[in-house]
Amino acid sequence: MSSGYDLAVDRRPSAPPNTHGHVHSEESIRRIVNRLSRIEGHIRGIKTMVQEERPCPDVLVQVAAIKGALDRVARAILDEHLSECIKRAVTDGDIEVEIEALKAALDRFLR
Repeated sequence: MSSGYDLAVDRRPSAPPNTHGHVHSEESIRRIVNRLSRIEGHIRGIKTMVQEERPCPDVLVQVAAIKGALDRVARAILDEHLSECIKRAVTDGDIEVEIEALKAALDRFLR
């Protein structure tokens, strides 16, 4: 992923190698991917609302719901990063590199 979060690793044989240095649990990946799939469906629903010329306030309420859902995905990814990636970096002695990567990712995310 270009965002710096390598959580959603593609497990297909043709997928590029994981460049994150370790693999997250299948359960963590499944939870994140499921949330993103629900958001994807919600976005398709909003697209339909716009095409059907539904009232703007109704559309905006749904957009706000998606923004909240994306924020929750980001928090889940951050939680996973702190509990797994940072913990691993401390053990491996790579904490400074991992902290700098986290700072850069947070800077992009918070813009």
